[in-house]
Amino acid sequence: MNTKTNSIRFGTLIAAATLILAGCSSTTPTEEEAAAASIAGDSVQITDSWVKSADSGMSAAFGELTNDSDADVTVVSATTEASSMLELHETVENESGEMVMRQIEGGFVIPAGGSMDLEPGGNHIMLMDLTAPLVAGDEVTFTLTFSDDSTYEFTAPVKDYSGANENYEGGDMDMDMEMDH
Repeated sequence: MNTKTNSIRFGTLIAAATLILAGCSSTTPTEEEAAAASIAGDSVQITDSWVKSADSGMSAAFGELTNDSDADVTVVSATTEASSMLELHETVENESGEMVMRQIEGGFVIPAGGSMDLEPGGNHIMLMDLTAPLVAGDEVTFTLTFSDDSTYEFTAPVKDYSGANENYEGGDMDMDMEMDH
C-alpha cells in the first residue's frame, strides 16, 4: 500500500475522532435553553379530573391542570375514544349578556409554575358526538396534545352532575347535556 494513502486515511480517522469527541463535550445550558427544551407533556399533570355522565350527545371533562416547568405550555387539542369530536372550550358572556360556550382560540395556556382550572361554567374539554353512554362509575381516558407536539394521557372518572346550562355560541349545537352553574 502507498504510504501517502495510509497517511490520508490516518488523518481522516483522526479528524473524525476529534469531531466525535467534540460532540460529546458537555456544556451547561442557560435557563432559557433549558426552559425551551422542556417537553410540555412531561411537565403537566391533572388532578381532581372528572367527566359528566351523559346518555348521548355531549359531555365535558374537568379538573385542574398544573404546569411544573419554567415556561408556559399550551394545550392545543384533546382526544378520547368516548367521543368522535372534542373541543377546548371557554365560557364567555355574549353581546346579550348570556353565558355561552365557544371553542377557545389557540388552546389552553397553562402558565409556567402555575395551574389552570377546567370547571363547569368555565374552561373545559367538550366531548361532542359521544360514542356510547357515559355512566357514573366508568372511566374515560384522554390524550392532550401540546403546541410542541408532546402529549399527556390521563384517566378521569365519570360522575353524575346536574350543574352548568350555558348555550353553545351560534346556537347550532344540540345540547343533549345540561350544563347549569
